[in-house]
Amino acid sequence: MDTDKQRLKTPTSTFDKLFVGFINWVERRNIRNSVHGNPPVYDVKEFPWALEVEKEWELIRAELDKLLERREELPSFHEIAPDVSSITTDNNWKTFFLMGYGLNCEQNQKMCPETTRILQKIPGLKTAMFSILSAGKHIPHHKGPYNGVLRYHLGLKVPEPREQVRIRVDEQYLNWEEGKGIIFDDAFDHEVWNDTDGVRVVLFVDFVRPLKFPASLLNKFVISSAALTPYIREANDNQKKWEKQFHEKNGKQ
Repeated sequence: MDTDKQRLKTPTSTFDKLFVGFINWVERRNIRNSVHGNPPVYDVKEFPWALEVEKEWELIRAELDKLLERREELPSFHEIAPDVSSITTDNNWKTFFLMGYGLNCEQNQKMCPETTRILQKIPGLKTAMFSILSAGKHIPHHKGPYNGVLRYHLGLKVPEPREQVRIRVDEQYLNWEEGKGIIFDDAFDHEVWNDTDGVRVVLFVDFVRPLKFPASLLNKFVISSAALTPYIREANDNQKKWEKQFHEKNGKQ
């Protein structure tokens, strides 16, 4: 594996480099003050809300199935978040956002009311979407930009053979299972494969990492500030434009 582990966005300007330096300092504090330690992959049982979400997973799957009837109309991830183009540029990783940093996708939420209700069980919820990988899709190794959030994947549609649909987080390999969740720190190097002939879908969630006080306050400040960055603002603008066009078309059908 290439040892040049990349973040989604490489800093170029002096301001970006200073900002990254500050983020690195905060991340070290996050590691020292993490309530659940700092493993690449967490025991889902440490997060009681995850088990509550899993109890109602079939309601989420039902709304997903209806949405997948229009899968070809859904946007590719890099069309919403251009910084993701460093790891994907094709149409084989599609998304359907329900909320993002500072953005509620109200029209999308109306299409998935049960999913939206169930998401409210998650403390510190920041991002939620359906992540849809086409057959044969590989997402190369990369790191998320910040360890102040953790990621939850709820398996919704996992084709067979399940062993060929997998994610590597650091040195651990995991397989999704329908109705079951995994929680990991995407600031660790990770990579995804769908080496089957089917479509893999997970409910993709970012939530605030549980931290001891007062580190938790600094982390919340950093996360809140993220909504003001050019990358997030551009992604939110792209999402609003796509959502408007998609639902206007839906209304005419």
